[in-house]
Amino acid sequence: MTTSKPLYALQLPTDATDFGKNLSRLCDAIDNCPDGAIVVTPEVCLTGYPYDRMDEAAAIADEALVEVMKRSKGKVVTLTTIVKEEGDYYNRTFVLHDGAIVHEQDKIRLFLLGDEDKYFTPGKEEKMKIVEVDGMRLGLMVCFELRYTEFWLKLRGADLILVPARWGLPRKGHLEITSTALAVCNQCYVAVANSADDDMAKSSAVIDPNGERVADDNAVVIQGEFDPRRIKLIRRYIRMGVFE
Repeated sequence: MTTSKPLYALQLPTDATDFGKNLSRLCDAIDNCPDGAIVVTPEVCLTGYPYDRMDEAAAIADEALVEVMKRSKGKVVTLTTIVKEEGDYYNRTFVLHDGAIVHEQDKIRLFLLGDEDKYFTPGKEEKMKIVEVDGMRLGLMVCFELRYTEFWLKLRGADLILVPARWGLPRKGHLEITSTALAVCNQCYVAVANSADDDMAKSSAVIDPNGERVADDNAVVIQGEFDPRRIKLIRRYIRMGVFE
């Protein structure tokens, strides 16, 4: 397993009227993270859910992928965007490393309360898997998918689970409880990057395998550390019989 790495969850707002401004803000935040960092960015932070401007949102996604891919040199970075393919829209997260796409995954469980099912095509469950990137075993869940414990089991064995989110303020406690429980039950790191919009929960966090959270609702950047020694320690200390 890899050595320790800085782990960042970006907690960014989204300007609903200026997608280009959102891209500039995102790029600046990634640029400020050091080489070797793992950087998780909020779900659809470039656009939010502009159901009346979906084609425009898909267009900025193409530009953003190019720009963020450049910035993934020496880093692992997530980017969640609205993608259009053959007339269908997908909520797609890219995991980027060293200027390349190393994993991509469409949101499987769409948030019915937010009408996502009316505009997006759900992803395929078989695309959710553990991938090895830079010596780490990574898993990915997007926002609402945290509520589905069958996905926790699917990603058991990951060293780090990345969670881009756009999670609403009324369910703030749910985000904090489920993300912490996932880290404890899977004995791994969990990094949640949530929107900083006024109606969003914030609650972005870096959570270690013992459930210890680094979080600050007033911060743009939540900085923690991915330390593989802590994973080994907790799995040896509290033996679950599934990681040996």
